[in-house]
This record gives sequence, structure tokens and C-alpha cells, in this order.
Amino acid sequence: MKFLKLIPILFIFFGNFPYKNLAYAEVKDPNEFKVLSNDSETLSISKVEYFIKEGDQFIKNDDFDKAKDFYLDARKLAKQLANFYSDLNTAFKGVDARIPNEMQRKGKGTLQILAKANERLASLYIKDGSPEVAVPLLIEIIRIMSPDSLEGKKAYERLIKLGFVETEYKN
Repeated sequence: MKFLKLIPILFIFFGNFPYKNLAYAEVKDPNEFKVLSNDSETLSISKVEYFIKEGDQFIKNDDFDKAKDFYLDARKLAKQLANFYSDLNTAFKGVDARIPNEMQRKGKGTLQILAKANERLASLYIKDGSPEVAVPLLIEIIRIMSPDSLEGKKAYERLIKLGFVETEYKN
């Protein structure tokens, strides 16, 4: 019991030191700690662009198998990013309008680069003699970019050239 009476006396004697200003830490660049904001990281549009550029390099060197692997990696990552941005957009709708706006902008950029990866991959499959594998990729380009977009129009023209569709799209 005497020990419990000592506790207030210890607080008075040693004082009640506030925790603020005990450690002085300075962050010169707050983005330094945002690990995924760097361009070299795995979950970024720049990583998808890197995969596409690497695939293009392998195409120039006539190494179609490695190019296909890079295009498939680009496509997979772009789809993941698009899904993540879409999920965040949906989750924050009606809560904070700034976040869905950002996710919509980032998602649109991701869909554009996904269409680019699909177009390259479809070209590779057509050149490789597998147009049946290219058709779903071309259809996906039209679905995600709309038939009125430049990418959508090109994809539809390729479907006509492949003989999958016959009706010309006039806009």
C-alpha cells in the first residue's frame, strides 16, 4: 500500500515529460518512403512500359518467344493494376471524390497501356500463325478502349482482315 502512495510522488519528482520534441527526425523528401511511387518498382505503369520496350527489343532481334513472354508479363501486370485502381475507385465513391478521380485517371492510363500490350501480343500471334489466339486480344482492345477510339478502330480493322468479322465500322 505504501508503494502505491509513492507513485504520485515519483510523478511529481520526475515530472510528466511530454513525448513531443524528444526526437528530432527530419524527412527531406517525403516521397522517399513511398516505396511504390518509384518508377522502378513492380506495381507501376512504368514497369508495364518497361516490359513492352523489352518485348520490342526482342522482336527486333527476332527472338519471338522472349518477346511474347515480356508482352504477356506486361499484359498481366496491366490487368492487375487496372483491377486494383477499379477496386479503389469503387471503394471510395461517395466517400472522398478526389480518390475516385485519381483512380479513374490512373485506371485509364493503365487500360491504354493494356491495349498497347494486347496489340503487340496480337501482332505476334498473327505473325506466328495463331490468329485464333489474337482474336480475343483484339476484342479486348475494343471492349476496354471503345470502338470509337483509335486503338479500337485499328483492332476492328484487324478483325476484318483476319476474316473474323465482315461488316465495316463507319464512324
